[in-house]
Amino acid sequence: MTDFKLKNPFTPAGDQPKAIKELCEGISKDNRYQTLFGVTGSGKTFTVANVIQQINKPTLVIAHNKTLAAQLAQEYKDFFPENAVHYFVSYYDYYQPEAYMHVTDTYIEKEAQINEEIDRLRHASTQALLTRKDVIIVASVSCIYGLGSPAEYKSVNLILKVGDTAKRIDLTRRLVEIRFERTNADLNPGNFRVIGNFLEIMPTNEKIVYRIELEDNKIRSIQILNYLSRSIIEEKEAITIFPGKHFITDKERLGVAIGRIKAELKEQLKYFTKEGKLLEADRLKRRTGYDLALLKEVGYCNGIENYSRHLSLRNAGDAPDTLLSYFPRDKDGKPGFLTVIDESHVTIPQIGGMYAGDASRKKNLIDHGFRLPSARDNRPLNFKEFEERIGQAIFTSATPGNFEREKSQKIVEQIIRPTGLIDPLLEVRPISEKIEVPGKKNAKRGGQVFDFIEEALKAIKKGGRVLTTTLTKKMAEELSEFLKERGVKAEFLHSDIKTMERIEILNDFRRGKFDCLVGVNLLREGLDLPEVTLIGILDADKEGFLRSETSLIQTIGRAARNIDGKVILYADKITDSLKHAIHETERRRQIQTAHNLKNNITPQTIIKKVGESIGQAERERQKAVESLANMDGGIYKGNSKKLIREKEKQMNEAVKSLDFETAAILRDEIKFLLKKKKKTTN
Repeated sequence: MTDFKLKNPFTPAGDQPKAIKELCEGISKDNRYQTLFGVTGSGKTFTVANVIQQINKPTLVIAHNKTLAAQLAQEYKDFFPENAVHYFVSYYDYYQPEAYMHVTDTYIEKEAQINEEIDRLRHASTQALLTRKDVIIVASVSCIYGLGSPAEYKSVNLILKVGDTAKRIDLTRRLVEIRFERTNADLNPGNFRVIGNFLEIMPTNEKIVYRIELEDNKIRSIQILNYLSRSIIEEKEAITIFPGKHFITDKERLGVAIGRIKAELKEQLKYFTKEGKLLEADRLKRRTGYDLALLKEVGYCNGIENYSRHLSLRNAGDAPDTLLSYFPRDKDGKPGFLTVIDESHVTIPQIGGMYAGDASRKKNLIDHGFRLPSARDNRPLNFKEFEERIGQAIFTSATPGNFEREKSQKIVEQIIRPTGLIDPLLEVRPISEKIEVPGKKNAKRGGQVFDFIEEALKAIKKGGRVLTTTLTKKMAEELSEFLKERGVKAEFLHSDIKTMERIEILNDFRRGKFDCLVGVNLLREGLDLPEVTLIGILDADKEGFLRSETSLIQTIGRAARNIDGKVILYADKITDSLKHAIHETERRRQIQTAHNLKNNITPQTIIKKVGESIGQAERERQKAVESLANMDGGIYKGNSKKLIREKEKQMNEAVKSLDFETAAILRDEIKFLLKKKKKTTN
């Protein structure tokens, strides 16, 4: 097995050495579940990277959203530059699932917009798992959804060698059979074209071109080309081409599958007729008949995943193949890889909740004749199936949930930060409209908002940044305006704000373009804001999701990256959540302070550049402005096609380095240039 090679200028510090040792010992003792109970800023990802290096097993890292997954993928890529680190998330930019609402008799057809770059990264993930051992896949919860069979995906691949007998027509037919598409235009992943005696193929996992030269019905040469410059990267003696789609079935199996689908259709039509559901029977007959005709003629149809049980010859109720199926197993059949579940207090419930929601939607479609009963087996794994497929796992969280606490055979604490920073100082103040001013007899001031403004101005004057959380989006917007009226430069942030704009707001906040950020639930997991010295949690005693123990501790953690960190909890009563959050924070502070005194450590505020990816994005945007201005002059004068190809090159380099923010900006610029070029041509 190829070793994982961790590249990092830092050595483990704080609690990290102890955590690494204990986690590795737990794995060697075959502990099924362990929890890394690490405070914000303690370097949990670095700890896990050291564990991966020591146990030397393929690893699946699951995050609860695409953004966090991208961030983790970049971190692991930096830690393991010589190994295969890949990113696997849902490839839909937009997705409206097929559904039927019988109350209003409304059928909603599946509508989806697939992101080709993410689809390519998904193929890169599965191909890496099938061809090498030193693999880390960072995935969203989409990894538990149905994917084509790895056995079929691997068995139907096309192996080409120099000197092999090969007719052009046979090669093109074989490429079509494995779901490649022929084109006469520019190549995209999963495309091929024929130019004289040459076949040019772009594989699904990488933006390169395989150039196959044929002579006398034999393969004379195989070259790998740069897809933009067309320069030769290298000569190859042999290449392996994996299928263009994850759902792939050979002709023999497809014939069996079609027979099974027909038999199921016959039974379901019989059932509908017996129940007097003639409309449903007619609908099912027409829709399934159309799909069967396509499957027979071209081997594929829209919604083919709904027939996955038959295409993979599974029995009713059997779990589907997923990304987990592509990971290796040990000789005894047990999973031969490590699973890391990041921010497990959020990710575990998300994994557990996917199955029921999908089943409810499918039931409506089946009951009303839109799909065969076997469509319910095109589904995510239920939680039991997920557990059966992951083997040993490490949960990482600053606030582990009940599942992690109850199931883990070992909970490893990582409370000491390498920087010596301690958890922020907490102070509870009343919400009431009239608050006594300490030390001033009979002096009173306004309620929580006015008190927070006073404290915020003090913090800002010292050069700090300030966060405050509200309970609703409307409150966040109104408070932001109220703060501005009183001399505080403030902006709000909530889920209605688009991703790119959200990132820009956060970076403007860190740069000091404004001083106070008002949010609802986005000021918790995944935000790294070392400039923050004060957090005000308004209405902290309103028990519920936003003011649960977990939410409070996560929000408090946002002030744990600055030595002046302080959190004010506005509450008229101490709820159980507040009590536990305060107790846990104080416990950590005592341990951290004692460690610093014992080891003569002076805490240091984390110094971190404003998101390098965003900085890169801004540079790309500036370059774009210059390029667009030069479309009628400069190096691209009269050659918009050259500019577009340059932009495509930059975009693909950004995607390759997992810098998706930059890639998205470049993609939009390319669309603008193509639109402008079309107008000019017309």
